[in-house]
Amino acid sequence: MESIEPACWPLEDWTLDLADPGWAHVPPHVREAMPITASVPGTVHLDLLAERLIPDPYLDRNEIRSDWIGRVEWVLRRDVQIPPEWFTSEGALVPGAEVALELDGVDTIATVRVNDIEVAQTQNMHRRYAVPLAGALRPGRNEIAVQLHSAWRYAEAYRDRTPPMPNAYPAPFNFIRKNASNFGWDWGPTLVTAGLWRQVRLVRRVAGRLASVRPQTTLEGSSGRVIVDVDVDSYAADGDARVVASVAGVTAVQEVTSASCRLVLDVPDPDLWWPRDLGGQALYDLEVSLEVEGRAVDRWSARVGFRSLRLLTEEDERGSEFAFEINGVVIPVRGANWIPDDCFLPRVDQARLAERLDQAVEANLNLLRVWGGGVYESREFYEACDERGLLVWQDFLFACAAYPEDEPLRGQVRAEARDNVERLMPHPSLVLWNGNNENIWGWHDWGWQDVLDGRPWGEGYYLHDLPEIVADVDPTRPYWPGSPYSGGDAHPNDPTRGCTHEWGVWNKKEWRHYADAAPRFVSEFGWQGPPTWSTITRSISDDPLTPESVGMLHHQKAEDGNGKLARGLEPHLPVPHDMVDWHYAMQLNQAHAIRYAIEHYRSLRPYNTGVVIWQLNDCWPVTSWAAVDGYGRKKPLWYAMRDAFAPRLLTTSSAAGALEVVAVNDGGDTWREEVSIARLDFDGNVLATQTLRLPVDRLSAARAPIDERVARPGDPAGELLHLSTPSGVETTHFFAVDKELRLTPPALHTEVAVEGAEVVLTVRARSVVKDLCVFADRLAPAAEADRMMLTLLPGRTYEVRVHGVPAERARELTEAPVLRSLNDLVSGSPRG
Repeated sequence: MESIEPACWPLEDWTLDLADPGWAHVPPHVREAMPITASVPGTVHLDLLAERLIPDPYLDRNEIRSDWIGRVEWVLRRDVQIPPEWFTSEGALVPGAEVALELDGVDTIATVRVNDIEVAQTQNMHRRYAVPLAGALRPGRNEIAVQLHSAWRYAEAYRDRTPPMPNAYPAPFNFIRKNASNFGWDWGPTLVTAGLWRQVRLVRRVAGRLASVRPQTTLEGSSGRVIVDVDVDSYAADGDARVVASVAGVTAVQEVTSASCRLVLDVPDPDLWWPRDLGGQALYDLEVSLEVEGRAVDRWSARVGFRSLRLLTEEDERGSEFAFEINGVVIPVRGANWIPDDCFLPRVDQARLAERLDQAVEANLNLLRVWGGGVYESREFYEACDERGLLVWQDFLFACAAYPEDEPLRGQVRAEARDNVERLMPHPSLVLWNGNNENIWGWHDWGWQDVLDGRPWGEGYYLHDLPEIVADVDPTRPYWPGSPYSGGDAHPNDPTRGCTHEWGVWNKKEWRHYADAAPRFVSEFGWQGPPTWSTITRSISDDPLTPESVGMLHHQKAEDGNGKLARGLEPHLPVPHDMVDWHYAMQLNQAHAIRYAIEHYRSLRPYNTGVVIWQLNDCWPVTSWAAVDGYGRKKPLWYAMRDAFAPRLLTTSSAAGALEVVAVNDGGDTWREEVSIARLDFDGNVLATQTLRLPVDRLSAARAPIDERVARPGDPAGELLHLSTPSGVETTHFFAVDKELRLTPPALHTEVAVEGAEVVLTVRARSVVKDLCVFADRLAPAAEADRMMLTLLPGRTYEVRVHGVPAERARELTEAPVLRSLNDLVSGSPRG
């Protein structure tokens, strides 16, 4: 079959200039340098940074020095050469041809001109645009200009003509359809971007195009079905056009007799797509083409996966459940929230996504929630999740504010929602569309009702517009109005119903209070900690560097963040007296808090069906709730999270009043092993033992009491429980808070050996050493240990493998401040 595919030219090389060179905010040296080379995809900040016209906004307090950029108007320009054969002798495009400028992402308020003719205006960072250029193009040289208006000024003007709308932050992000976190958050800087942030193409088509392709992939029994709805532009009126779709060796053909058609492909016995750890991730190429007079004139393709999906929200005697059922199996969710991985999104390339998502997989996560104050994630993000079996919960982009429901915002919201539901619906990893982040909760509890005085605030989006669009475009995928949300007339953050956010502990209590609640599904909770040492010293040049030095405070965006860190630390650890101990203690307390919470919530299975921490990643170097810091380095929290999210977990609980062992099994097979329990003193002497069998059904949890003679210590400050199975699953339980433990200075025997690109550190302790950490990044920023947060029992040998440390510095892995333990803090005798 002859093919006349669309001719497509990516437009990547542009120039950046000031739209108004006299604008008062612009520093003189920037004005004099204009125009400069610009990258597309890109942002104005990155172009200025590449030309060394601004300092790195991530360093020290340079964020403040960059504020003017978002308040200035810019213009991107480039020329394109158009061949004369595209035109008739009268200067019109040849009959049947269409030329369009396709913009996958414009940030945000822009006017697009071709040869000084306005062809489009944009008001939404989250939409795609296909701009017809007939009437604006001419043979030869053509200039494309995109004038980027100030998002600040647009949003402020919208706010100023609107009655007050409550907002958790002072910036007017709720009046513009843009990445809200660009305006600043309690973990992010205020860096209001502008640019062509996703790909731009000039496309010429002849005889027609596939305007929209919407595949619904379902599973009924052992049979798969793909329903493909297609919208066609410029189809042949005489009926000599058809749409052809194929998947898994099955083909369907539909003659085009109107602007829309539907094709159905039934696939017998397809391999299924499963969440990770429960099966494979079978993906099939779905190909759709438009043929006119026997020639393919346009094509579309995606990879799809066959799986069934239900969101279970049935009422029961304790409230209502909130659980994902995939292929007939209720999936225990081990998840984390995902924020934009960089303030400047074009830097988040495929390699970076792969690294971050691999970190999620290695931490035993099976779900990422794409949070509603950022963006609808990229095709590359979703494809990588499809391949890894990572489930994705995608918020619609509303967060922590009341939103106007008038025009033009409502029209933009509806168009944006339809566009992104259509764009992302092929991906089997996508399991939920969620209406908003915390806005329904805010209306109930944050004093909004008095301010709004009955005016619309976004509820119409969450309860009417968005579910209507999902039901129309993507009916096989569930929709939920918000996070948190309990359904019906219940309080939106009722832990017995729906999904819950738990922020009372971080804001007001110490972390053992996580055990006070029993949520059905917790979709946010978190505890702060500083980034890695190498990230701090790369981004902050304070001298002296202290928790309260000016740069450290600037990179702490949470309200009273350091105060909450200090108050949360005091019940557990001694007050640190220097920056080195403060850094270790705060990272340690963050790891302890989240591990404790995860293990508690997972111990509630099957009543609890999901645990989603806040948050996996950061967008810049900052003290925050993240497990992976803004330069992609793992904090101790990451290692604690990996252990607490292990598919097979042993932990302890006192929820029933007496100490119990709890075994959690998220695997697909029943777990049958003996559990050995020993009470030891800190010198390793065995004081009491117990052995029990605790069979745990697949995707379930089981518990059993620990004998009182084992569970009751004679010396709470000097004894522990060690629980283990023959397959190597183990945990420890201490009877006193960390600062009361009678730990001695760590008496360690250490050896290092270089094995290729790794250094192997072997450690043996003479008495108990708790929370041993190897901070390899202090020796080389990219260095990383494979294990951290280790509790060493006397006489046992432990091995830590370290990547990225120069061989000549290997011995420093045995010395403080690289090698640290809790013993250093509570005994007051750090090694070195």
